[in-house]
Amino acid sequence: MVKIEIYTGNLCGYCTAAKRLLKQKSVKFSEKNVHNDIEKKSEMMQRSHGSRSVPQIFINDIHVGGCDELFDLERLGKLDKMLEA
Repeated sequence: MVKIEIYTGNLCGYCTAAKRLLKQKSVKFSEKNVHNDIEKKSEMMQRSHGSRSVPQIFINDIHVGGCDELFDLERLGKLDKMLEA
């Protein structure tokens, strides 16, 4: 089963768009809101090699990137393959 994690923030349109795409794909994901959580934000930055912006998305512990990168994978036809695992 595929493991999807998404680090999000409050009132983040990009986070909403990324979650909407994943929901359209009918996949489950865990969401970690870093807005007021310094430990989760630090974890996100470490896992994403210093990225501070949200969302940061991981599929099977592979850092996909943010919303733009997720939609790029979809546009290129690569996202479904990653979600099949």
